[in-house]
Amino acid sequence: MPIPTHELIRRFDVPGPRYTTYPTADRFVEAFTPEQLAQALAQRRNGAAAMRVPLSVYVHIPFCESLCYYCSCHKIITRQHAHGETYLHYLGRELDLYTAHLGTGQAVSQLDLGGGSPTFLSDGELRKLMAMLRRSFQFAAGGDYSIEVDPRTVDSARLSTLAELGFNRLSFGVQDFDPAVQKAVHRIQPAEQVFSLMAAARLIDFESINMDLIHGLPKQTPESFDRTLAQVLELRPDSIALYAYDHLPQHFKPQRRIDVAALPDPRARLCMQSHSFSAFQHAGYVYIGMDHFALPDHALAVAKRQGRLHRNSQGYSIQPDADLIGLGVSAIGKVGATYSQNAKTLDTYYDDLQQGRLPVARGLALSRDDLVRRSVIMALMCQGQLEFESIELGYLIDFKCYFAAELELLCGLQAQGLVEVSDTGLQVTAMGCYFVRSVAMVFDRYLQADRTRARFSRII
Repeated sequence: MPIPTHELIRRFDVPGPRYTTYPTADRFVEAFTPEQLAQALAQRRNGAAAMRVPLSVYVHIPFCESLCYYCSCHKIITRQHAHGETYLHYLGRELDLYTAHLGTGQAVSQLDLGGGSPTFLSDGELRKLMAMLRRSFQFAAGGDYSIEVDPRTVDSARLSTLAELGFNRLSFGVQDFDPAVQKAVHRIQPAEQVFSLMAAARLIDFESINMDLIHGLPKQTPESFDRTLAQVLELRPDSIALYAYDHLPQHFKPQRRIDVAALPDPRARLCMQSHSFSAFQHAGYVYIGMDHFALPDHALAVAKRQGRLHRNSQGYSIQPDADLIGLGVSAIGKVGATYSQNAKTLDTYYDDLQQGRLPVARGLALSRDDLVRRSVIMALMCQGQLEFESIELGYLIDFKCYFAAELELLCGLQAQGLVEVSDTGLQVTAMGCYFVRSVAMVFDRYLQADRTRARFSRII
């Protein structure tokens, strides 16, 4: 696979949505009510059993013991672990509301615990959480059950407990191994600690171990990040997520603690990006999409080759497109043709549940146009190609008429060698795969209308 040139990265590495949802979460409205979500859940429950694809479930654990300055996630910094027990009590209440609408025993084929730091919870609390989930849902054999792991909060014994609880996928938050970078972002975790945990995880035989990295952090240089890349490749995780740091202190208060003068300049960032792509490629990793890489025999790489890749609020997945139940403060769910997001503060989240209400703060009921465009965007994000006929048959439209303006906009991307447009469809090129978000953005009606993109992360 070719490596993007500095010129292409400079031209197309612009802010843009990650398209874990379409429309994107910034389009959700407060007018969306808990009653609308309840109606969508009832429609699922009453639908034909053969039509019900197993659920995906996401549980947000917002707590962290310390603040990472780069963080843009919804989190609560505390060392008071008693908060975990209270939070589990209210998660139980939320689960009860969902099972009241759905009934117990709905099949689940994907579970993700994210945060914050899910491993903020004690082993006993994690056992209690999994017991609650298993009382409410039926976990399918062969499903994907993953948890985000802060290496500073676990040891080999805790990893064994996670496997015992049914988790078969881990994601380690590493970001960078360089001590100076770790100090600059207030996340000290010695490389030896991660190496030890990786060795323990291999012995336990998790199906997949992911590693998260970030480039563009303060104190990083191309040379220092090359050393981090070498250490990562020595560990050889099954998959790698390489994120670009976006400094948006106006949106994320923790970033105000970062020394702007210590951030790498644009040229250094470009070097880190291109070095990373080259290093992963030469080490045998397959480019899945956007910022994700996986070994050739990884389930994501196989699904990519076979055209079975999907995408939801947790990112790329091999699980079929499914309704998503989002549990916990700020969690996003998708049921039928609706999206919903829970309250973003603990007080509001707890108060809603005390009142016996689903803790929905905002959401969206998708229009027919939203559904059409979502199908187009997800096909591009996951498969990198689109057959016009599939959209025409699915939504009874004439693709070239419906998307005449968008096809015109694609001419510029085609001239840059990022897409190929034919009479029957469009194909993202090997080079264009790195910029697939730019291709998808062409079909984003909301984005094209207002051009406000500063709130999004950069594409590469």
